Amino acid sequence: MDQEITSLGELLGQIKKAAEKQDQVSLGVIFDQIGHRSFAPFILLAGLITLAPIVGDIPGVPSIMAVLILLTAGQLIIGREHFWLPDWLLNRSIEHEKLAKALDWIKRPAKYFDRISHKRLEIFTNGNGTYIIAVTCVLIALVMPFMEVIPFSANGAGAALTAFGLALISKDGFIALIALLITATTFGVVIYNLIY
Repeated sequence: MDQEITSLGELLGQIKKAAEKQDQVSLGVIFDQIGHRSFAPFILLAGLITLAPIVGDIPGVPSIMAVLILLTAGQLIIGREHFWLPDWLLNRSIEHEKLAKALDWIKRPAKYFDRISHKRLEIFTNGNGTYIIAVTCVLIALVMPFMEVIPFSANGAGAALTAFGLALISKDGFIALIALLITATTFGVVIYNLIY
């Protein structure tokens, strides 16, 4: 598809469209609907899945989202314009009913975020700013498997990824700065729990 998604509402609409008339919704179907050049929507999608209740609480989901982030952000860092994902990841699926519940949970906050986000401080979301975000997302992804054993830390990673995705989609550098703050706080919580 490869159309540019410019808001969280649009992303949710595309996911809903991809999920129509399917009992099991695979990542591959969503990938085809969103497009193979869509770094920002996939960061946002991975963040939302990790953050959402019901879906994000399923054991192993944060680790699968970490692989998705590593692959997409890693390919962006090395300069690929079209993302490739392995079949085993694309074939991962979720029940339509669980996805629908997660989308309903996200719908109200999505309207709020779309209202408050707009183009500003674009130095943090364009050019080198995009690469800094990609590298930060890779660092988050590397830590996410450990977060499965530290209560609520995966939610922090989900919040950071969601904020980075929103920042990139809306070109809102202020949200990117908030995402960096959430990342630093989440890393602090993880390090504290691993040491003590």
